[in-house]
Amino acid sequence: MTDRRSARPRFPLNTLHWGVGHGTTTLSSRPPKTPAPIYRHAAPSGPWPWMDLESDTTLETEPLSPQIHATEHWKWRGYPQSLFGNWVADRVARCGMVENCSREPREKCKIHYVDVLKSGIFKPAKDTDPSIDVDESDLRHHWDQLQTKPTGLRLRVLLVDNMKHPILQMLGTRYNIEPFFFTSSSNWIPCRYQEEVIKQQGDHITVTLLFVRTAPWDKTAASPQIKHISGAPAKLLRSSQFDDFLEGEKVIDPQESLPLRSVHSLAEKYLLQDLLALHMIRSSDPSGSTIISYHPGSQWKRTTAERLKNLVHKVGESVYWQKIFEQSKDPTFVFLAILWYALYAWDESLEHLYAHMNWLETNVLLTNDSHLTTELHTIQAQLLHYASLLEDFRKSVTFVRNTPSPVLESSEFTDQARRDTNKLMRKECDNLLSEIERLGFQLRNITDLAKATVNFVDSRRMQDLTTAAVRDSAAMKQISYLTMIFLPASFIAAVFGMNVREITDGATETLAHYASVSIAFTVLTAWLVVALQSHSPFHEPGAGFWRRLAWPIHYVRRPDGLRQSLRSQPVGLIYADPGSPHHRSLHRTSS
Repeated sequence: MTDRRSARPRFPLNTLHWGVGHGTTTLSSRPPKTPAPIYRHAAPSGPWPWMDLESDTTLETEPLSPQIHATEHWKWRGYPQSLFGNWVADRVARCGMVENCSREPREKCKIHYVDVLKSGIFKPAKDTDPSIDVDESDLRHHWDQLQTKPTGLRLRVLLVDNMKHPILQMLGTRYNIEPFFFTSSSNWIPCRYQEEVIKQQGDHITVTLLFVRTAPWDKTAASPQIKHISGAPAKLLRSSQFDDFLEGEKVIDPQESLPLRSVHSLAEKYLLQDLLALHMIRSSDPSGSTIISYHPGSQWKRTTAERLKNLVHKVGESVYWQKIFEQSKDPTFVFLAILWYALYAWDESLEHLYAHMNWLETNVLLTNDSHLTTELHTIQAQLLHYASLLEDFRKSVTFVRNTPSPVLESSEFTDQARRDTNKLMRKECDNLLSEIERLGFQLRNITDLAKATVNFVDSRRMQDLTTAAVRDSAAMKQISYLTMIFLPASFIAAVFGMNVREITDGATETLAHYASVSIAFTVLTAWLVVALQSHSPFHEPGAGFWRRLAWPIHYVRRPDGLRQSLRSQPVGLIYADPGSPHHRSLHRTSS
């Protein structure tokens, strides 16, 4: 939960070191893995954003020069602390809001536009405002551009590639955006929430979801990666040495991309996690509503803003969706249409994954490669993670379905139009939920196939172990047979070699002495063996050594010891005359 009181802002423009690398540049042979999401920091409903309960006590602000408020053109430099007072410097540093912004001079920040007219028709790309190439030396001009309100629009979609920190501050200030949208997006945390609800005027809704997408990855043309930038706060990142250790130990990590070795192509195919981060400002303002789409930096090789912009433009070319936009003035339908991109990606990915599983199953049947077993266990772990991502997708669509726009309550919508819009929204959300349910069923089938294949591999290994055990037991049996042949002769030789009077004349010892000494040492040996065992049925668990030495005495006295064993033995049958009363009573009892 955030505090919107006025507070001194943080991060002035002159403290930002643009173009300074903050990691070691390495060549990546596979797509970079996504950070593990920290769900407790996903939404503003949490009262302690980005706090560590084990070590945090008080977060203090650092004073900043008041000249930041000197002009209207630079007020955005205080975001987020200027609008959300509890987002102090320590908290901003922990969430990685600044660290995760693009700081490479080669990565150009670009803002793309998609406009929807009041009539519901998408503005042609050639008539839409051109994309903005952010010039770091002319930030005041970009702020003025964002301040300009478009006219004649129902909705404007802003898609940002390689988000720079000043652009993040401008967007947050211009549209009064909760910092949680930027922190959850940059840290790859699935979330969905509604805030800034004003009756009949509008609200803000945020949906950030991870989905699985099939993508090629050319190892030879792999671009340099910033090794320790994983989208998570620097405090929570693993060191490079630990990453190398995990890679060397082949630890199963569901955040890693999954290679599809069954696909033969120049560029290796991977199943990787992608991000769809949308923040929508639904407003009854004449300038229309706004959707802001956040996209990871170019080093991630994920869906770019330009790619999504082209797909959103194609939504306007769909006859089905164009009729929906004409029937209802609610811009949330465009938001819902964008979510279909994640479903398309899921569907294609599961098709490739099912084909890959069939390929693995065939190779498992034909070969005995241990690497296939490792890959199967990796896929099983990935499938469990995919199931959780798909469930987040379902919850996001349900959230959109159950969160109608407050603008519907305004005078712009009649009662009939409001009912028709709500009915149409439920219908379209149910269509998407039905497709997600189908994907869930398909994912469960692939999971069952993976389990069956792993069980087959395990059963074949157990069969091999059983065959080896039988072979070893046969060899031991042959040795036992040889021992049995020589055992009688060995025993007779030992007896005749005894130095006792009964066998050897002039001997001093007797068989009686031999028997008594042998029995005594046998009893002593058994006593010590039981006493030296920490776990034995002859003494209580956890007994000390001296108590274990007296185990015969304690065993006899125990209620469940020797006495109980003797009592539980069946008594012998008592013979009685068939005509006697004892026999008749026994006969009745047995009957």
